[in-house]
Amino acid sequence: MEFLAFLVVDGLLVGAIYALVALAFVVVYKASGMINFAVGEWMMLGSRMVAAGVHGLGVGLGGGLVFACVGMVAVAMAFTRVVLRQLFSQSLLTLIMVTIGLGIFMRGSAALVFAGLPGGIARPLPLEPLTVLGVPVSAEKLVAAAIAGACIVALSWFFRGSRTGLALRAIANDQQVAMSVGIDLHRHFAITWGLVGVLSVLAGTLWSFVTGGGFGVELLGLKVFPIVIVGGLDSFPGTIVGAFAIGILESLTAGYVDPVVGGGFSHVASYVVLIATLFVRPYGLFGRTEIEPR
Repeated sequence: MEFLAFLVVDGLLVGAIYALVALAFVVVYKASGMINFAVGEWMMLGSRMVAAGVHGLGVGLGGGLVFACVGMVAVAMAFTRVVLRQLFSQSLLTLIMVTIGLGIFMRGSAALVFAGLPGGIARPLPLEPLTVLGVPVSAEKLVAAAIAGACIVALSWFFRGSRTGLALRAIANDQQVAMSVGIDLHRHFAITWGLVGVLSVLAGTLWSFVTGGGFGVELLGLKVFPIVIVGGLDSFPGTIVGAFAIGILESLTAGYVDPVVGGGFSHVASYVVLIATLFVRPYGLFGRTEIEPR
């Protein structure tokens, strides 16, 4: 029973980080209807910038986070101005291919720019394992989950309680109507991608604390993508619920199924759930069904 409780708690803690990463997908989709398949590469670049600030510039973890946030926002602004503005009103397939190409470019350029710098980010304080009601809990994952949860709350408030968030929701609902009432699409698209840049720094750093990080962070996007589809691409609550559910599923599968069928099945269990969900609800559990007029 304690082993089951340990797996569930561990899955919940990892799910909180998954939710933060998955929101990077949702933010872009809600504002532009675009799916960013380079989320993993954004996370990798954000965490590498933090590591560069810590190891290369010697500014400490706080300074590294600030340096990385400024750098990733600059990358986002350059991407929206140089690339996205030229592709305005292009097909969804074109935009998806652009994000895939951007991911490949980020992966290759980061290997050159950050060559020789350590990929890991040292934890500011050593944390001892905790035991809660007889269940061992990873202190690193607990702290990372708490920070991720605070970021999710702040992001949810931003979309629900600020004028910029209201404008982004209006753009997500109907871009033509949003333009007709004076909302600057290009400016708000830049804000959206700036948010993705900041989320990339935070999520990439938290994941590095938990797993050791490095260039393997780039695989996080593919790992989280089923969560976004299962929860619903346009749903914040659905994404959060899906993240916790997939986190628990992976943990239970790793604990009970992998020893029987062989290691690695836990990594594809989320895709099995994804396929099953698409058969039942193609728009996800909490996604909004689009009704096309005849």
